[in-house]
Amino acid sequence: MGLDMYLTKKVYIGANWEHRNVKGKIEVEAEGKPIKINFNKVSYIDEQTGYWRKANAIHNWFVKNVQDGEDNCGDYYVSKEKMQELLDLCKKVLENSKLIDGVIQNGSTFSKDTEPKLIPVWETGKTIENPEVARELLPVTDGFFFGGTDYDQYYMEDIELTIDILEEALKDKALNEFYYHSSW
Repeated sequence: MGLDMYLTKKVYIGANWEHRNVKGKIEVEAEGKPIKINFNKVSYIDEQTGYWRKANAIHNWFVKNVQDGEDNCGDYYVSKEKMQELLDLCKKVLENSKLIDGVIQNGSTFSKDTEPKLIPVWETGKTIENPEVARELLPVTDGFFFGGTDYDQYYMEDIELTIDILEEALKDKALNEFYYHSSW
């Protein structure tokens, strides 16, 4: 349970059109049983090219810049220009964020009182010394099991993961389409 986020590459095969002269074979098995797929009827193949878990600042950016503010778990086309825009923002945040020793929140627990309360779990970790650039360019957002909203080592891990995902996706020079999808 929680915010799961995906970047999917949609590869046009067009094997369903004879004039395209596409050849191939798809063999898929699940739980030891073959799944029959007629290659000659395949139009597209979807490939997951990125996965994030509770990276709410990245999700917030997609909602605002790709989904027109609609946070509805739909599939949204992401242009390579938008991916480059997000990549550039992530790199700026990375360049301008220095991690220092500190105390960070790593989840929560419930008190054992008769009236249980949610209590943060604190541990030694790393925080961003001066998070103004991160706050301005890629602000965190809260939501139902969206993860932490602190500017700390976990935030920076999300930024670094996003850089890796987008750099790899942008290497793709084919006319493939990319889509963002989230669920919680």
